[in-house]
Amino acid sequence: MDKPPGTSITQYKPRKARTTRKGTMDQPPGSTMSQPAALAEQTMSEPGVQTAEPAPGRAAARLMLQRQSKAPNSLWMDAWRRLMRDKLAIAGMLIIALFVIAAVFAPLLAPYDPIAQTLLQRRQPPSRQHWMGLDEVGRDILSRIIFGARASLQVGLLSVSMAILVGSILGAVAGFVGGWADNLIMRLMDILLAFPGLLLAIAVVSILGPGLMNMLYAIAFVSIPVYARIMRASVLSVREQDFVLAARAVGVSTMRILWREILPNAITPVLVSGTLGIATAILDAAGLSFLGLGAQPPMPEWGSMLGEGRGSVFTAPHIVLFPGLAIMLNVLGFNLLGDGLRDALDPRLRM
Repeated sequence: MDKPPGTSITQYKPRKARTTRKGTMDQPPGSTMSQPAALAEQTMSEPGVQTAEPAPGRAAARLMLQRQSKAPNSLWMDAWRRLMRDKLAIAGMLIIALFVIAAVFAPLLAPYDPIAQTLLQRRQPPSRQHWMGLDEVGRDILSRIIFGARASLQVGLLSVSMAILVGSILGAVAGFVGGWADNLIMRLMDILLAFPGLLLAIAVVSILGPGLMNMLYAIAFVSIPVYARIMRASVLSVREQDFVLAARAVGVSTMRILWREILPNAITPVLVSGTLGIATAILDAAGLSFLGLGAQPPMPEWGSMLGEGRGSVFTAPHIVLFPGLAIMLNVLGFNLLGDGLRDALDPRLRM
């Protein structure tokens, strides 16, 4: 284009962005783009410049979330593999499985009717017809032991389950809420723990009346303070963990934190203690039945069999020997399994 003489036209050059001391860029006049957006656009538009990768902290957080999502499964799988390597725990499980099979299939495994009497052959020692002999009224001891496994396992499992349920709720509320609720609940538990367990169970059965179910309720009532204290201690340690604090920070309700975050992570010590507590419950049931406060005749129960044969210890020792061995083996099985679970779930062994 021809230009008139004496005139000069300067070529327009775009103004370059200038960085200030604080790291921000001056924008050309009339630009409405924000400084972070302009920086991102300039970085993406320049050839040979790659976009910034996510911060290391964000990647670490994502990896942590992935590990936490897989943690419960790996925790229980590691505990199971560790338990399977414990020979004593396997022996305990085999003993318990033997008694469970005997209790479930008692009508098929028992050779005789457990309440049928043969007075002419009473106190007969073990023989080919009666492998464990006959008791004072001529009943087959082997059949009564097989059927007695039902009563002993029923009392042990149900009483401990009831005690864990009630004790865990009380302990969780006391440990999580704190304050006056904690003081009230734990002082009541301390009062119950001040009495000997068996004597308190005898007092409860004396009020309710003798019987298998009343004995079950008494043993469960006596065991509640033990599991309440264990759960409270576990909740006190779990409630200060980072995932609980994070749940509070994002606005999760208190009840949801307690039931979904704290209890699943605090229940492990209670379960281990409950496995060991089954053995104690079976011993308590045998003691109450020995005193005539548990299962009533002619119902077969190991403790009542010991009580009925206590007058024949020297004349016919087989009457009390085999029921005593059944109690010992059952308690031994649960103790071995409980010790194996405690070692398998020990957090110091997960490193």
